[in-house]
Amino acid sequence: MQSTPTSDRTSDKPAPIGTEQQVREELAALYRLAAHFRMTDMIDTHITARLPSSPGEPPAFLINRYGVLFHEMRASDLVKIDHLGNVVDERAHSDPALFRVNAAGFTIHSAIHAARDDLHFVIHTHTAAGTAVSAQEQGLLPISQHALKFYGKLAYHDYEGIALELGERERLVRDLGSCKAMILRNHGLLAAGATAAEAFHEIYFLERACQAQIQALAGGSALRIPPREVCELTASQFARDDSAGISELAWRAALRLIDDPKSDYRN
Repeated sequence: MQSTPTSDRTSDKPAPIGTEQQVREELAALYRLAAHFRMTDMIDTHITARLPSSPGEPPAFLINRYGVLFHEMRASDLVKIDHLGNVVDERAHSDPALFRVNAAGFTIHSAIHAARDDLHFVIHTHTAAGTAVSAQEQGLLPISQHALKFYGKLAYHDYEGIALELGERERLVRDLGSCKAMILRNHGLLAAGATAAEAFHEIYFLERACQAQIQALAGGSALRIPPREVCELTASQFARDDSAGISELAWRAALRLIDDPKSDYRN
């Protein structure tokens, strides 16, 4: 059962971006949290962030240095790239191999960053539960409170093979529309936000919704689906005016899970 996506954009004005160091620290934290909640796939999948730029300056983004595991990620491990995935990090001039990135993996992220200036952080995962739901014809079912956060606000994109062709970007953007979360059919999950806190909140809830669905289906009993009006009410409750504050509160709490003076992700 899929509902028609509706707009999830609260404002046409992009949220401000912090300094490069602030963005680096928040992105490194997202990687560490993805590892903490077991949303990794070895060195594959990516989390990216838009960097601040001056007027007339080409856009730049941060992506993980290829080969660094998510739980190891530090601010200094993040590599600056352009909208095509080319490394423009000054540190790479002296040692290009040390700042290698998986440019092919940036196809999905570059599409979102280029088209949605309201989304500064983009997360893509290959978790078992997310991939399993992506392979189910009905998509995400409205059978849990976590899933109802996305009722009418979840996009879908059909699988086209490994995302190596830049031509797929147009279709990714078209399918995402104004949503902040999307299921990539036969592939995995995608979530984004104006802030690291919002992006984390989106992927956390989407992953938990997928986990609940897989376990509910494994039970073999008939599923109970709330009435449509209840689904719509719950989705609107998640989108209330203080939702950004709640996401920020959850983000601050989550950061305490990865605080480790011995291997500080802020370095």
